[in-house]
Amino acid sequence: MRFETKTVHVGEDPDFRDGGSGDVVVPIHLSSTFARSKVDEPTAGYEYSRSGNPTRDALEARFAALENAKYGLAFSSGMAAEATLCFSVLKPGDHVVAFDDLYGGTRRLFDRVLAPNAGIEFTYVDARDCENIRCGLKENTKLVFLESPTNPIMRLCDMREASDIARERGIITAVDNTFMSPYFQNPLDLGADVVLHSTSKYMNGHSDSIGGAIMVNDEELFRAIKFNQNAVGAVLSPFDSYMVLRGTKTLAVRMRAHAENAQKIAEYLEPHPKIDCVHYPGLPSHPQHELAKSQMSGFGGMLSFEIAGGLEAARTFLENLEVFALAESLGGVESLIEHPALMTHASIPREEREKVGLGDGLVRISAGIEHPDDLIEDLESALAHVG
Repeated sequence: MRFETKTVHVGEDPDFRDGGSGDVVVPIHLSSTFARSKVDEPTAGYEYSRSGNPTRDALEARFAALENAKYGLAFSSGMAAEATLCFSVLKPGDHVVAFDDLYGGTRRLFDRVLAPNAGIEFTYVDARDCENIRCGLKENTKLVFLESPTNPIMRLCDMREASDIARERGIITAVDNTFMSPYFQNPLDLGADVVLHSTSKYMNGHSDSIGGAIMVNDEELFRAIKFNQNAVGAVLSPFDSYMVLRGTKTLAVRMRAHAENAQKIAEYLEPHPKIDCVHYPGLPSHPQHELAKSQMSGFGGMLSFEIAGGLEAARTFLENLEVFALAESLGGVESLIEHPALMTHASIPREEREKVGLGDGLVRISAGIEHPDDLIEDLESALAHVG
C-alpha cells in the first residue's frame, strides 16, 4: 500500500461485524472506562482509556504504517514521548550522545531534568560528521539522539552511518523526525531504532492539537515504552487522537505544498542583500545538499536564515509581517515565523546557543500552504523596514 493510501485508510477500516455501523471515520471513544460482562474478561481487550482506547489504537496503527514500523504509540505531547523513551532505555549513570543543535525543549529536558534528577550524562557533538558521534561514545553510552534536519539550523546527520556506529556497540539510535514527517523521510528504513514526532506539527497539520508519537520495530523495546507510557499516563486523548487521524489524511498533499513554498522562499531570500545566509537543504548551496537528496525524498517546509543587523534587524523585520504569524511551533497550514534565540530556544544559555551557531539574527520559518507570492510579498515588505 502506497503512502497516500495509508494516510487515508490504515486504522479506519469500516466495521461490518455484527453490530458494527460501517463508520468510514473511526468514532471518538470518549469513555474513560469500559464495562465487561465477565469479571476476568475485558470487553474487546479494553479496561481503562489510559491503558488502551479504540480511537487511539486506530491512530497508533496509522503511525506504525506511515513510518514503516511494526509498532506505534501516541503520546500527550512530543516531549512526553521523548521523556518516556528516556525512562524506558536509560538508568542513572547512563550516557547519551546527542546532536548539539537540538530543539530547545529537548535540551531543557536533557540538561535540566534528566541530568540533575536522574543522573544521566549527556555529550553534545556536531553530528554532521559521524566520527564525532564515534568519538563521543563511552562505555556507559546507551542512546544516540538525533534530529536531521536539526532545529533550527537545518543541519543533517548521515543516519545510515550514525546508526551503524551505534549498532556496533549495541547502542539505541533515536531520531526526531518532526521536521520532515514520514512523507519525506523514514529513519527506521535508514537504520534507526526509534522514530519520534511531535504530532502537534505536520502529522496533525492544523495547529489545533498537542501530541507526540514513537514508532519502533523491536517488540521488547515497544513493550518497555508502552509499559512506562501507561505507568506515567502520557497518553493522547481520544479527541486529539481523532484530530491527528483526520490530519494525517492530508499529510502527503500538505507536505508537497509546504516543500514547494519553502523552496520558493529560500530561493527568494538567498540572494537578498539584507540576508547573510539561508539554511535549507533544498538549496544546492546547502553544504549537505547531496546527503539530503540521498536520505530524503523531499526537502520539507522548514527553513531558517540569518538577517544582517542581528537582533534589532530581526525584531524590526518580524514585527512588520502581516501574513506570517509570529508564533512558536510549526507544521500548520498557516505560515509561522519565529526568533529562536528569544522564543523556541530561549531556555538554552546564550553561550551554548552561540557555540552551535544559533545567533541573534537567526529567524526560523515554517512555510504554510498559502500562495507563495503572498508569502514572498510579505517578506519583502517586512525586509523593507530593516535599515
